Amino acid sequence: MLIFFIVTTLFVRERGLDISRPTTSPQVENASEPPMVVRTDNTNTFWVDQPVERLSLQANLERENATRPQATMLVVAHVDAMTDQLVAVLDAAKIVGIESISMATQP
Repeated sequence: MLIFFIVTTLFVRERGLDISRPTTSPQVENASEPPMVVRTDNTNTFWVDQPVERLSLQANLERENATRPQATMLVVAHVDAMTDQLVAVLDAAKIVGIESISMATQP
């Protein structure tokens, strides 16, 4: 049985998500209005003009998208922010219907 377990563990591959965060500020092309900015910080807080909790992030993005439907969304993530924060912002933007998204890293 020991040989069986050793052989089968060699075939187990863990799946993961490799994310490389951008190191420079994005270039917003043909911006007719300023972008909506969503910030994440190292204390796992979201900012959409004010501090926002994770549960109300989607509602805030819906409000911003309703007032400025053609605006690009700029996600500014802190270098030490958790990756699940970035994924939460991208998921909420997808549900709301925001298609133009740029990302940047804040030191």
